[in-house]
Amino acid sequence: MERKKRLALNTSTSLLFQVVTIICGFILPRLILKSFGSEVNGLVNSISQFLAIISFLELGVGAVIQSSLYKPLAEKDNEQISRVIVSGQKFFSKLARILLVYVVILMVCYPFVANQKFGFIYTATMIGVISISSFAQYYFGIINSLLLTADQKGYVSYISQTITLIMNTAACFILIKLGAGIHIVKLVTSLIYALRPLVLAIYVKRHYDLNWNIKYTEEPIKQKWNGVAQHVSAVVLDGTDNIILTIFSNLKDVSYSIVTSGVKQLLLSMTNGIQALMGEMWAKQEFDELREFFGWIEWILHTGTILVFGITSALIIPFVEVYTKGVSDVNYVQPLFAILIVAANAGHCLRLPYNIIILVGGHYKQTQNNYLIAAALNIIISVVAVRALGLVGVALGTVIAMFYQTVWMAWYDSKNLIKWPFKKFLRQIFVDGLIVVVLHLFINLSFMKIWFEMKSVTYISWVILAVKISILVMIISMTINTIFYRTHIRSAIEKSINKIKK
Repeated sequence: MERKKRLALNTSTSLLFQVVTIICGFILPRLILKSFGSEVNGLVNSISQFLAIISFLELGVGAVIQSSLYKPLAEKDNEQISRVIVSGQKFFSKLARILLVYVVILMVCYPFVANQKFGFIYTATMIGVISISSFAQYYFGIINSLLLTADQKGYVSYISQTITLIMNTAACFILIKLGAGIHIVKLVTSLIYALRPLVLAIYVKRHYDLNWNIKYTEEPIKQKWNGVAQHVSAVVLDGTDNIILTIFSNLKDVSYSIVTSGVKQLLLSMTNGIQALMGEMWAKQEFDELREFFGWIEWILHTGTILVFGITSALIIPFVEVYTKGVSDVNYVQPLFAILIVAANAGHCLRLPYNIIILVGGHYKQTQNNYLIAAALNIIISVVAVRALGLVGVALGTVIAMFYQTVWMAWYDSKNLIKWPFKKFLRQIFVDGLIVVVLHLFINLSFMKIWFEMKSVTYISWVILAVKISILVMIISMTINTIFYRTHIRSAIEKSINKIKK
């Protein structure tokens, strides 16, 4: 299967998975909110975040393993592939055992740490049932997923994830409607999700000639511990908000980011398969092709991010009003927090092309200070500001950390890896900002406001508003990009026309 077809298959299946994730992510939390209340929903989300902290102990090894597989996969060196996989599996098996210890500690300590009203047994058993799928993932699934992703066969994982997600949503919907308790609902979720790693293990066994008994005298994963800083930063930037809100604020606040996280994952799905393809180009030293491909990826990701998050910035408050209609135990309408959290998640997506190049090039040790500074900025600013500003303070820390990291990585890539001129990055950021400013100027013009207001707090009114906003954003984006990126626009239109003709 040629590169373009593999990339298209990986992107389409990943996009399908994220769309299903967003849809299911709206259905289940809403059911939990209505059936069990915001406190229970916040508790479940908070426990999930604390369990995700175990991924901190992965210490970036997963990313290094994937980078270590590009060259042997390109050369079809099965012996070296086996060495890397066996070494990686030993690491993740140890991590799974650490997870068991961590879960026990969490069951004992968490009920006293979280600012919530549930009893000890209630909270401890909730942690136990939610942790089942995490253990299965580390013990059976991660190493196979990394192999498939590095080999540009991530679509196998995305398809299995999509199927289990649909199964879980259907099962939980039925259980909640039948009056089952939240513990039973989450237990069923864990058991269904535990099927994923088993499916991947069977696929890898049938399609790869791996020697699980292979011996090695020298560590096959050369930079095994050099991805620590990148991983620490990723965990902090993704998880700090919920954890700090749990400790310093109220569990009710944790439920708010469902919209932006869903949109962010939708954008991230566009990049699945890109890193593996770039990794193959890097391994084969096809640098001219890599630079040309990177130029397109940078523009596509920036344009897509601004399109999606520009729309989100205008629609998030109306959506929250509709989504939480009838839920009166907390005020979910927080405009300033909404703008900041949208900016933070947009920043996460804008940094992707530059982060991918660092991972592909294997520059883990060289870039570790950048990642550690970003993580420290996020934690310090969030902890200091959360007491006074609550949600806004936490989001502010993430926005500042993301901005610093994105600019630094673009500069580093331009100087040390892909040699992509930094002025092109600055130009792209200017275009991004211009689109967002023009959008909100249009929406807030006095004579335009009547066109961009919901007539009633209903999903139908919100959908109508979403169509109007989407059309406006696309017109603005197309106009501004035609001025600054005429060649890209012309080429994209020509490729689209050719595909339609075929």
